[in-house]
Amino acid sequence: MSLIQTFALYLVTALAEIIGCYLPLLWLQGRGPVWLLAPAALSLGLFVWLLSLHPAASGRVYAAYGGVYITVALLWLWRVDGLRPSSWDLAGIGLALLGAALIVLGPRHG
Repeated sequence: MSLIQTFALYLVTALAEIIGCYLPLLWLQGRGPVWLLAPAALSLGLFVWLLSLHPAASGRVYAAYGGVYITVALLWLWRVDGLRPSSWDLAGIGLALLGAALIVLGPRHG
């Protein structure tokens, strides 16, 4: 799997997780109907399946995915919640993506 494919898969995975958690939140806060729980469950199932598509060891996949998740979550904050990320948020995104890149691209021994 190429680096671009891996990153795209991480992005779609993060969106599936965030949507799967956001829809129940809307219902719990009284801002959405109960039927939102059905697409939320499907989205979380998709999230789990997408994580299984990565060829790397699961612990490494989860660790690198965390950096992408942080990025997507803060973009969600901006686009969906309407709150612009601060310069500290952007610095955190940079550090998280750097950490994810080190995990994905680092040399492997054994």
